[in-house]
Amino acid sequence: MLLASLRHTTRLFSASSLSLTTATRRTMSDSSQHHLPTYLVTPAQLHAALQKNIHSRLSTAPRIIPLCATWFLPNDGRTGIDTFSAGRIPHARFFDLDAVKDPASPYPHMLPSAPDFAAAMGKLGIRKDDSVVVYDSKELGIFSAPRVGWTLKVFGHPNVHVLNNFKLWCEEGLPLESGKPAEVESVEYPVSELDAAKVVAFEEVKEIAQEQGKEGAEKVQILDARSLGRWKGVDPEPRAGLSSGNIPYSVSVPVSDLLDPKTKALLPASDLQSLFKSKGIDPAKPIISSCGTGVTAAVIDAALVEAGFPEEGRRLYDGSWTEWAQRVQPSENLIRKTEE
Repeated sequence: MLLASLRHTTRLFSASSLSLTTATRRTMSDSSQHHLPTYLVTPAQLHAALQKNIHSRLSTAPRIIPLCATWFLPNDGRTGIDTFSAGRIPHARFFDLDAVKDPASPYPHMLPSAPDFAAAMGKLGIRKDDSVVVYDSKELGIFSAPRVGWTLKVFGHPNVHVLNNFKLWCEEGLPLESGKPAEVESVEYPVSELDAAKVVAFEEVKEIAQEQGKEGAEKVQILDARSLGRWKGVDPEPRAGLSSGNIPYSVSVPVSDLLDPKTKALLPASDLQSLFKSKGIDPAKPIISSCGTGVTAAVIDAALVEAGFPEEGRRLYDGSWTEWAQRVQPSENLIRKTEE
């Protein structure tokens, strides 16, 4: 009788311990994820989410990963990695736009292959179920982070957000670290094919530009994020020897128009809606975002997300103006200059 009682007690204790362990794991998993409801997140939202993270190599729970995507134009003189080392969000990783690209392309930082993208994510220690919040430098506010966020979405990463923005994070006195970052443990990131519905290539853009204005042609809105002077063709491109100007029938939507001049954060949704409406942008018509090299085109795309434009029909021209200006022929009259 005593032996049977002891066995019963042992079974109850073991079951209770198993239940407690399972509950503890579930709590750890639940507490590690802090819901980020929108594509753009505020510094306060990210800071609260990061407090839920479990910084342990033993934990397999999904995490919030800050991902610095700082990149500067080639004539700027600064580098993203130096800015990242000087000051970053704690536990952030650095995504190098100049390294994670198609190495065979003559155009800068074109989308990498699916295996190369997966290898880069794995090297950064990012798992497929992690939520990634991409951010820019405090100097630029919003510039290249949307491009990296868009890239992650194109390759099927399910939980992607953009911080709006790191400048405000710093001004609000939220935590920072500097110096050489701690090494992260590489992981096996699955290879997912690129979502071709989000990208448009040169040949199709050329066909669209040639057909626009003709009777019966489908209206496709090409939005250009470069400065108005470059779009008009009166200011030079940052890449030597490249003509400025615009794709026929494109609309100038400079990045500076999409940002608050003081905070350099993306404008509120209502302001963005008014801006797009003032430029005649129709949410029901297909949209192609472009820029100099496909980086700030993604700022337009992020603004369209914030303004509530549908995902269907929105694409990004990866090669953008750098490819366009080098591939079209003078006889085709496909580089327009607008002096007025």
